[in-house]
Amino acid sequence: MFTKIPKEQRDEMIGRIQSFHYEQTGDEIGDLGAENWFDFFMKEIGPFLYNKGVMDSKDVLMDKMLLLEDDLYALKRPVNPK
Repeated sequence: MFTKIPKEQRDEMIGRIQSFHYEQTGDEIGDLGAENWFDFFMKEIGPFLYNKGVMDSKDVLMDKMLLLEDDLYALKRPVNPK
């Protein structure tokens, strides 16, 4: 479902997990532990966030389509009856 995340971004996110864990608990979490949390979030939480992004995109697109429809109706010309 997800595309491969570039290593630089993955490493950044893992570092943020480690920082968050330390701030919350005062304990350090190693790379393996943070990677396990990252993998969990991607597998279990990621689909919820992805679907929310899809629905938000759909809503924006629908709003744009309504504006486009209004613009198209504004271009119509009256037809004189004979």
